[in-house]
Amino acid sequence: TMKMLLEGAALAIMVVLVFLRDLRATVIAAIALPMSILPAFFAMDALGFSLNLVSLLAITIVIGILVDDAIVEIENIVRHIRMGKTPYQAALEAADEIGLAVIASTTTIIAVFVPVSFMSGIAGQYFKQFGLVVAFAVFFSLLVARLITPVLAAYFMRSSGHDDKESRLLKRYTRLVAWSVRHRVITVLLGLFIFAGSVGSFFLLPSGFLPAEDSGRILMAVELPPGARMEETEKITADIAEQIDKREDVTSVFVIGGQILGEGKEVRKATLVITLTPGETRPLKQAAIQEEIGNSLRDLPDIRYWFLQDNGQRQVQLVVTGRDGKAVDKAAAELTSQAKTIPSLLNVVSTAELERPELRVIPRDDVAAELGISTETISEAVRIATIGDIGANLAKFNIGDRQIPIRVQLRESARERVDLLRALKVQTPGGHVVPLSTVARFEFSQGPTSIDRYDRERRVLIGADLRGTTPLGHAVDAIFAQPAAKSLPTGVTLKQFGDAEVMKEVFESFGQAMSAGIMLVYAVLVLLFSSFLQPITILFSLPLSIGGAIVALALTGNSISLPVVIGILMLMGIVTKNAIMLVDFAVEQIRNGVPRIDAIIDAGRKRARPIIMTTIAMVGGMTPLALALESGGEFRAPMAIAVIGGLISSTLLSLIFVPAVFVLIDDMAGFVWRIFSRFVGPSGETARTAESPSQPHQDRTHSSSPAE
Repeated sequence: TMKMLLEGAALAIMVVLVFLRDLRATVIAAIALPMSILPAFFAMDALGFSLNLVSLLAITIVIGILVDDAIVEIENIVRHIRMGKTPYQAALEAADEIGLAVIASTTTIIAVFVPVSFMSGIAGQYFKQFGLVVAFAVFFSLLVARLITPVLAAYFMRSSGHDDKESRLLKRYTRLVAWSVRHRVITVLLGLFIFAGSVGSFFLLPSGFLPAEDSGRILMAVELPPGARMEETEKITADIAEQIDKREDVTSVFVIGGQILGEGKEVRKATLVITLTPGETRPLKQAAIQEEIGNSLRDLPDIRYWFLQDNGQRQVQLVVTGRDGKAVDKAAAELTSQAKTIPSLLNVVSTAELERPELRVIPRDDVAAELGISTETISEAVRIATIGDIGANLAKFNIGDRQIPIRVQLRESARERVDLLRALKVQTPGGHVVPLSTVARFEFSQGPTSIDRYDRERRVLIGADLRGTTPLGHAVDAIFAQPAAKSLPTGVTLKQFGDAEVMKEVFESFGQAMSAGIMLVYAVLVLLFSSFLQPITILFSLPLSIGGAIVALALTGNSISLPVVIGILMLMGIVTKNAIMLVDFAVEQIRNGVPRIDAIIDAGRKRARPIIMTTIAMVGGMTPLALALESGGEFRAPMAIAVIGGLISSTLLSLIFVPAVFVLIDDMAGFVWRIFSRFVGPSGETARTAESPSQPHQDRTHSSSPAE
């Protein structure tokens, strides 16, 4: 993670050097990174946060954002210097000009990420640190950009003897913006069509919880038939371990006998911990090796095996519950049989315990009643003879300051002889003893070793492994589509469990946090721009990023998973930057008397370079994560891919659509003002409000821009 963090920071800084071609400006922008991250560490320490997977993930994804504010400030200062101003004068005027845009863009990011830290349930516990760490780092980057970057530029920059000339590409873009503003209705309708297509395509991608990771370790559970002894379990697991250990990509195999992780102890069960060679030294990924190991054990008789995640759970888990145990077992058996036909599932196993042979001791009620022997007395005689008495009743052997309990029971060989069990003596209330066979009958039968319950109902857990990179959501939908799942008996239900249950909860929590964040963003923009309508122009850039994220995920073969949701949440905060810079510049120009059409076109022309620079800086910061060259990068890669795709599409589209939306919203504001202005009496405020961008402008009638 630290290596990717440094690589992303280096790429983000290189963007400044490539675009501005000024080493001093590059150094000033580079200073912003450590000065933003280090104070965030102090804030984390004050709140008791640690450097863990979640907090490091937050710092890694925010690298590209931290340098953005400094890039916007320094680019604007450089532009003013190249207009012939001194560095000191340029720093003062440029910082004042861009101040509101920088503050607005940073506060929107904070507004999006803070609600994540207050999510409820499992997601809230995991991501409490995530949102606050991002908010801390971004807040300190704002302080650096507003307080330190202009000071450094004023005294460290040097006057430039040349003025930037408009490139051919920028001239073409200016003509495109003029066309989009002139045909603003068509442009906005096209933008809405793109948004609708983006939302529709979002549901075309499969959903999953976590992407398949290559941790270099495989956990495999092995189960023998009921009645198997410890010696048999030891022999079979040793043979399996020896067979697996022959593979060149396996370092070692460790057997945990008598237990499957996450379950109770039983001699016929075992867990194998398979350690793989480092990922860069083997040709196959962990999922492929796991599938090959499973295929090699398929012909072994009298065993069941499956693979576990690091938390001891299966990749796919569903639970069948109900009050009728027989109905639950039958429904689970049918569903398990049908699930085995699904190509994307491997090693489908039901936790319905295979019935093992047992010897049942059934009291003869009439005879026992005549002799005054209770059922408890009969069960106590059997228990003491087979497993011994309870600890409190055992005799103790004193050795100094120690007491060793003495447990008396039949030896194991004697417990297998029914005739000896029949001859056990049971004491009557009168002090006489009778054989156990007198008051109870013995019969051979079968029964489960344990009974599992879920919400106080009988339950059977159905688990399976995913084939390759099959998304979890796709597998769960396939199971629910089976006939047995659609026609469950009365009183029997099928529920998501394990990762599938957590995935549903996490996605719902993130959806609520995202909705709250967008509402907070709107509230912040209303306060900053003193308008209810112009923030809609800025929020219009949000849906433009979804399509790019979906296309990037589809091209790379990724599904909608938890890291992708984090990436989309991140997009909600950062894509508003572009629209904020355009709208803020246009509003300021209009207040200075520039016609609104000229103002928004000029905003696009002068803000295109910082917008593209900040986008490329963020893309550069995310590129090492997207490549996932290091071990464990599988989690961060889909998030980075979604962010890169969303940034590119949002930047390209917002530069075209936001100016058109700005003018269209201003037209709507003018229409509303003409209707309701008659109800407002003349006052000193009327003259001032008539100049605001959210109400009709006098220049609307005499604009001489070519776009009109």
